[in-house]
Amino acid sequence: MKTVAVIGLGKFGFYIAKSLSRLDVKVIAVDNDEKKVQEISEYVDNAYIIDSTSKQALEEVGIYNLNTVIVSIGENIEASILTVMALKDLNNQNIIAKAITSTHGEILSKIGAFKVIYPEKIAGRMLVKKLIDNITVEEIDVSNSIKMIKLVANENLIFKKIIDIENEFKNLKIISYKSDGNWFLNIDSNYKIKKDDLLVFLGESKYTKEFYSKI
Repeated sequence: MKTVAVIGLGKFGFYIAKSLSRLDVKVIAVDNDEKKVQEISEYVDNAYIIDSTSKQALEEVGIYNLNTVIVSIGENIEASILTVMALKDLNNQNIIAKAITSTHGEILSKIGAFKVIYPEKIAGRMLVKKLIDNITVEEIDVSNSIKMIKLVANENLIFKKIIDIENEFKNLKIISYKSDGNWFLNIDSNYKIKKDDLLVFLGESKYTKEFYSKI
């Protein structure tokens, strides 16, 4: 099972940690605020109160040698920078760091952040799709204007009939789905989506942004 750490549990970090907890992912969520850690502990098994600028504290809760770590610390730029530095020293690979300003982002990049994000400009659902490689969504460019999207059904799709999903997203077509280990190419429009079903959509690229904002 893939392990992803989320450091900083403000609104943005909390949403990411909660969203990842629904997937086949082990989530380590940390913050220095006891109340925030208590809140996220309802959704993740590994939630800790720590000072993320401390290498020892990070190592003690298992945040070392990880493939993906998301740093979502709020306004404390110094803590954000020191945390990224500590994560690099602990051999974490893809450090995705939230930045408040462009200067902050440039510093994070120079000290080792794999990717810098500006969450005010990116919806949280788009972030999960874009940044956590191959966890829930896979995109394939069929042509310059056509995309195929493969995704695991989430709470916004589960229990809906295929016909209802296609009516909601009129510019995308479900071309196949996988349920209970079996792929189905002959689409039953009255089939009701179940948890962990895999859906494959086909449509024009220009409509995918709206699609991601709703699922």
